[in-house]
Amino acid sequence: MTPDTDRNLQLFQRAQHVIPGGVNSPVRAFKAVGGTPRFVSRAQGAHFWDANDKRYIDYIGSWGPMILGHGHPAVVDAVQRAVLEGFSFGAPTEREVELAEAILKLVPSMDMVRLVSSGTEAGMSAIRLARGATGRSKILKFEGCYHGHADALLVKAGSGLATFGNPTSAGVPPEVVQHTLVLEYNNVAQLEEAFALHGKDMACLIIEPIAGNMNFVRASVPFMQRARELCTQYGALFIFDEVMTGFRVALGSAQSVYAKAIPGFEPDMTVMGKVIGGGMPLAAFGGKRAAMEHLAPLGPVYQAGTLSGNPVATACGLATLHEISKPGFHEALGRKTQTLVSGMTRAAQAAGIPFCGDSEGGLFGFFFFDRLPQNYATVMTTDSKRFNTFFHGMLERGVYFAPALYEASFMGAAHTDADIAATVEAAAEVFKTL
Repeated sequence: MTPDTDRNLQLFQRAQHVIPGGVNSPVRAFKAVGGTPRFVSRAQGAHFWDANDKRYIDYIGSWGPMILGHGHPAVVDAVQRAVLEGFSFGAPTEREVELAEAILKLVPSMDMVRLVSSGTEAGMSAIRLARGATGRSKILKFEGCYHGHADALLVKAGSGLATFGNPTSAGVPPEVVQHTLVLEYNNVAQLEEAFALHGKDMACLIIEPIAGNMNFVRASVPFMQRARELCTQYGALFIFDEVMTGFRVALGSAQSVYAKAIPGFEPDMTVMGKVIGGGMPLAAFGGKRAAMEHLAPLGPVYQAGTLSGNPVATACGLATLHEISKPGFHEALGRKTQTLVSGMTRAAQAAGIPFCGDSEGGLFGFFFFDRLPQNYATVMTTDSKRFNTFFHGMLERGVYFAPALYEASFMGAAHTDADIAATVEAAAEVFKTL
């Protein structure tokens, strides 16, 4: 492939003239791994084809929504029928009610839910609601957890224990994040000290139960249990960000996984996206009735959206939820994911490469490291150069993983045993070059 024949390169060069960085979301630019982004021309099942018509086994699945694979017949049919009825109305529809009912049935910790258009919007709105419902200002998040690009959440940890964050993006004034507390993930001692110092002023704690933006790092059961206890003790709302994990790691989402280990466990509020839209722009936040009734038009906390509950997106989401609710769906998905991770692990061991991986349902991650990291600081010490070499080796062999060490990967129902075997075989070849 030469610059004169590489359509991906040509499109990227064109894009950089009219779109900042040539992409509409930063990770797509391949900045972390180097090289030219792949411009997708079409997708079907577990595969997509780039602008050069090269096929790839797809393990990002639009960063999670495509749990059924691309172009699932039942979902395509639902969307086509919805399109014929109208794109958007700016008025309520029955389908919005049906989707809300379906979500609440599967996630019983929520009494009510509000549909929005993006995970960022859902997370931002949940925090505003928590502040409005509690009358408090401070929020607590964890380093390495991503909750969208709202200003108050674009922060990192300070230099000392239980210190307030500094902005990690230009354009975010320090005073905007002065009430955002950032702690180390899985650190119970920091958590206890933070509540001892600031608990009475804390509106909410927001957490990814399985963090997917420092690759794949799950919250330990003791850490999660203590977080729930402290929120209850101090009257802060406990918010589960399940944009990535919702309906992907289990039919009841990640909170149902923790409920198996912690009797009676549930969050106060939940943020969702990705799978509930099936690939369309759709997200949601919900919680107990007492908190949700603070939202306008019932209460004083304002939130609105012109395209919220879009009729085409809700059709796509409803069809997706219907398919993944079929008996045995997540069990089969989880087995596929485990087969892939264990196969890659064995191949790395055979090549003498430090490697570890973890998975839950259709979400997985791996590190070139001798043990699974428990927090962001440890993730930052893993071998990023080796990952970058691995990424490009797999890309050359037609396997597309997330183009950054710090992103989790996604298995879909459309991935076949042959796809998984081909991926493990390609990984074994690449490991030998490392």
